Amino acid sequence: MLLYLLTLVGLQVQAQSSSQTVTSPLGPVVNLGYAAFAGNTTSPSGIQDGPVTFFGNIPYAEAPTGNLRFRAPKALDETPVSRGQLKVEDARNWGPACVQQPAVVGIGSEDCLKLNIWKPSNATEDSKLPVVVYIHGGGFVAGSPQGFPLYDWVAKSAGPIIGVSIAYRMSLLGFLAGSSVSADGDLNAGLLDQRAALEWVQRHIVKFGGDPENVGIAGESAGGAAVVMQMVAFAGQKKVPFRRAMAHSIGFGPMPNASLIAETFKNVASAAGCSTTGQSVMECLRGASIGAIVSAINHIPAGHLSPIVEGPSGFLPDLPSQLLSTGKFAPVEFMGGHCTNDGRTFVGGRPEQFQTEADVRRLVFSRWPGVSNNTINKALQLYPSPEEPGSPFTTQYDRAWTMAQDIIFGCMDWLTADRLTTKGERNVFSFRWNAPDAVLFAANPFQGVMHTSDLYFLFDGTKYAMAHTVLSLSTECRDSSGPNALSTFTPFNASEATLSNEAIAYWTSFTSSGDPSTQRGPSRITWNRFNGKGGASARIVPTRGDSSLTATKMEKYPAAEIQRCRFWMGADVVSETRV
Repeated sequence: MLLYLLTLVGLQVQAQSSSQTVTSPLGPVVNLGYAAFAGNTTSPSGIQDGPVTFFGNIPYAEAPTGNLRFRAPKALDETPVSRGQLKVEDARNWGPACVQQPAVVGIGSEDCLKLNIWKPSNATEDSKLPVVVYIHGGGFVAGSPQGFPLYDWVAKSAGPIIGVSIAYRMSLLGFLAGSSVSADGDLNAGLLDQRAALEWVQRHIVKFGGDPENVGIAGESAGGAAVVMQMVAFAGQKKVPFRRAMAHSIGFGPMPNASLIAETFKNVASAAGCSTTGQSVMECLRGASIGAIVSAINHIPAGHLSPIVEGPSGFLPDLPSQLLSTGKFAPVEFMGGHCTNDGRTFVGGRPEQFQTEADVRRLVFSRWPGVSNNTINKALQLYPSPEEPGSPFTTQYDRAWTMAQDIIFGCMDWLTADRLTTKGERNVFSFRWNAPDAVLFAANPFQGVMHTSDLYFLFDGTKYAMAHTVLSLSTECRDSSGPNALSTFTPFNASEATLSNEAIAYWTSFTSSGDPSTQRGPSRITWNRFNGKGGASARIVPTRGDSSLTATKMEKYPAAEIQRCRFWMGADVVSETRV
């Protein structure tokens, strides 16, 4: 009883402290009881909607430095404080990007477990608005929330919403694995960061006007993979802190196996100078300078440090595809898809390099060293050579990039949608983005509607050079200079702006209601569910039109594509591709 009374008193103190009106000359203030944050109300030039208030650089966990390096995020001390002791933090700018790969001293920070919030300026605690939380991509090695501002989503949404973006540890600091980490640390720390941010949103988003019972998550490429990983976390046995999910170009490498994990840890310890010290290796790594960590990161190839399968009791108890196939996931409302030519960014070469079937074998499957010759032979039969009568492929390059696209992107969004509908979820929607990133297309028109094209339209013409370069395994453009955490933005022409507005309307409508057509507007087509009447799977195809109307349409999911996906998502094959 005493404990109960003390708890009641504590809750009353917290309620009183967090309800106190706090002001600041810096800008509008949101008081969370344990801390208060001053934001920035703005309407950028040319945007009439709004106003929107932005809060940035808000910690959602303790700084993962020193003894907290390579450990799960540590909860903040959220004990309420009195008004007289409450300091108003300046939250008018972004938090720092996390340490990147390739790594450069001074680019990125370890103290990066921060999030950013956009809210309608008139939203209050009583507003209970839907919330979308964006998880950036970048191969789990690079990227930053700065490249994905949610201002337009909040300002242009027909129904008011709250936008949140989060930073999380990547590469070595987020995904170092091995027996030493298991014994004295935590695996998949970057995914645990994401979950900690989502739990912070559950506790505090109401103060910004959001509804913790109406939260969606979204992400692209590695961010899309993270969305799926959050869905399948703990094999679906724990309640997830969100009710809907949006996944773009769900990007999977092969997830590291035990031998690669052990080899990578050994190389990291050696590069950081921790392989011959008298200390335990984890103690040494935690005490290593950021310069030593940067050196270790740059000794590790991209793809060697990413989320891993932990086993039955872990955050990821099995390969995501297997957890989906066996129904071990959280049944949430879902919207997923990929770009028409995602695979051209990841096929391993330019069109002229694919002249023979041997070129397809050598270049495409270099990404998956665990794939057997038997599986490759079966795949080549499933994607018939352009010389064969009736082949849908006009060149070996066309054959190769389609294969790469299916393995890395297209089949995972199909599998997720298919398994959700099988499990009884009704609000499931699929898309094929069919408008290219204008900047990337001008540089390499052969790539067509390449990877990240959808982001270009959803986020103000965004382009993040380093993340795109790392993911495509290119050697170009690896400098670390550039504004806004290496992100640039290109103004739209009239037809691009029309498609951007249409896409944002669909995406924010799904955020609000679980249905992208609820707030679509009179000139936009209805986005039908993935599994419509008669069980026919369908998807929308966002496409540029003219300055007043897009060429967006619905299409049936191609039977040949589904057949290929059933092959790649089969248990025997995913044990080799490790997706």
